[in-house]
Amino acid sequence: MNPQEVGYITDSEGNLTAVVIPIDLWRQILPQDNPSLETMTENIEDYCLNKAMDEAKETPLLSRQQALNFLG
Repeated sequence: MNPQEVGYITDSEGNLTAVVIPIDLWRQILPQDNPSLETMTENIEDYCLNKAMDEAKETPLLSRQQALNFLG
């Protein structure tokens, strides 16, 4: 597992039982100063948005025609 990625632990039947979160991400989402639920929610939203934007940068762009074909 990449130390920057969230990991998942499953039981012998493949059922999800736990999540492993890198400590840097944990500290980013849950600051040490007893954050409020609103702060945690904002931090999680920021993390997810940043991750989506990073992934989008690595995704090839479609031409207009390809996009129209994809949309159907």
